[in-house]
Amino acid sequence: MMAMRWLMMVGGTAAYLALAIWGAGGFAPFFSRTPLIALTVVFFAIAVAAVFAGGGVTRGEREDRSNRWVLYVFVAVGLALGFVPAYTDRIGFWTIDGEAIRWLGVVLFGVGGALRIWPVYVLGNRFSGLVAIQRDHRLMTTGIYGIIRHPSYAGLLINCAGWSLAFRSGLGLVLTAIMVFVILARIRSEERLLLSHFGAEYEAYRARTSRLIPGIY
Repeated sequence: MMAMRWLMMVGGTAAYLALAIWGAGGFAPFFSRTPLIALTVVFFAIAVAAVFAGGGVTRGEREDRSNRWVLYVFVAVGLALGFVPAYTDRIGFWTIDGEAIRWLGVVLFGVGGALRIWPVYVLGNRFSGLVAIQRDHRLMTTGIYGIIRHPSYAGLLINCAGWSLAFRSGLGLVLTAIMVFVILARIRSEERLLLSHFGAEYEAYRARTSRLIPGIY
């Protein structure tokens, strides 16, 4: 099982990185930039951390299947983000000037990746890629979940924005903005399911926390 997780996480990371290398025009142009070398190191560090995080894609005892369309959009936009920012960086299309932007992107990519994985460590096998109620599901309201209700989605958005900025890509930021709308649809489904399962407990939790941005939204 662990070997399979290693293969999926590290192999998937390598395949995704290959998209960016292709978009950048090959290994030499990609790795000629120090920020992109740093991006690669951070990317693999996140992948290794994810191996030990737990979680999965399980339907649990009750699933909102009407929300599965979100997964297909995630994949489509995710693949586009793998290639497009590197490609537009190479051809100089709608890019943001400044090498500091690349380093800002690397930092945001790392912060977003950590925030994305943190909740998986907290929830373990209760964390699922599907909108579902797991067996012995308990409402988590402490730690990071005491501040925002959807830290993993917040991390994903920061991660995507960081990746785009590492390639100075304005179009990458547009793709990240598309992810915002998809994630909000996913959040609405999750909260509807959790409210129906936990009732007043979830309503009280929702009243005292923010969705994605502490104190703002």
